[in-house]
Parts: sequence; C-alpha cells; structure tokens
Amino acid sequence: MERRYFVYLLASKPRDTLYVGVTNDLTRRVFEHRLGTGTGFTSRYHVHRLVWFEIHDTALAAIQREKRLKAWLRQWKIDLVEKSNPEWRDLFDEIALG
Repeated sequence: MERRYFVYLLASKPRDTLYVGVTNDLTRRVFEHRLGTGTGFTSRYHVHRLVWFEIHDTALAAIQREKRLKAWLRQWKIDLVEKSNPEWRDLFDEIALG
C-alpha cells in the first residue's frame, strides 16, 4: 500500500482564522482537530472546517510545502482556497465518506 501525505488548511469560517497542517491520515487528523486534541490553536480559535488540501507522495515534500504555505501572506492562502473551493465548503464529509 502506497503511503500518502497531506497538507491541509482549516478555517474557522470563510476568510477568517486559518491553520496549515500536515498529516499522513487526513480524516483522522481533521477529526482530532474537531475533538480538540492536538494543537491548542485550533481548539482556542474554533478552526475546524477543512477548506483545502493537497496530496504528496513523500513526507519530505509535504513538510516542505507546509513550511512554504506557513510563510505565505494570509491573502495568498485565501486565494489558494478560493481557487478550488470558492464557497469555503467544509470538505470533511467528502473525504470521510470517501
């Protein structure tokens, strides 16, 4: 089985607080954010809506991309989300249900 790695963006609501993360299990990790486990930031600011993600073949590629995104200006992240998800839909159900 081929391993996949994900870089993802969570939002509290459209165009509001954003969080960038990386994981090898996107469904599990977003669920953990929703439960309030893991980082205190997502719990404190209610950042639970999965609004964007991309898949990488290696952990190194995903980590490098995450670091680049974290250095981006906020508006660039908003533009990235709106390019593929202009309604800021929560994508969690789509990935959880397969």
